[in-house]
Amino acid sequence: MLEPILGNKSRELILQYVNCFELGYAREISKYLDLSLPSVQNQLNKFEEGGVMLSRMSGRTKEFFFNPRYAFLNELLSLLNKAKEFYKPVLKTKFEMQRKRPRRPGKPL
Repeated sequence: MLEPILGNKSRELILQYVNCFELGYAREISKYLDLSLPSVQNQLNKFEEGGVMLSRMSGRTKEFFFNPRYAFLNELLSLLNKAKEFYKPVLKTKFEMQRKRPRRPGKPL
């Protein structure tokens, strides 16, 4: 949907992932979106260099999140949310689902 603006589909998917889950690291994002790990790492580093995202270390894992001081953050988030409305149902449910792990067996709803 935003591929002509952002340059490629993986950038859009990575931004949507961080928009949905608020935090993510390269390996987790690459597995969730079925993208290559070097591609995801490269894009995350470009977002960090551009000031769109910030990172912090959690143990040995580098976690990325949106920079709250990014000048166009509100506009970017509204654009991502608007684009999500036009996704195919399979992709739409992937970004609407908030659980990353399965529910424990026998746990009440």
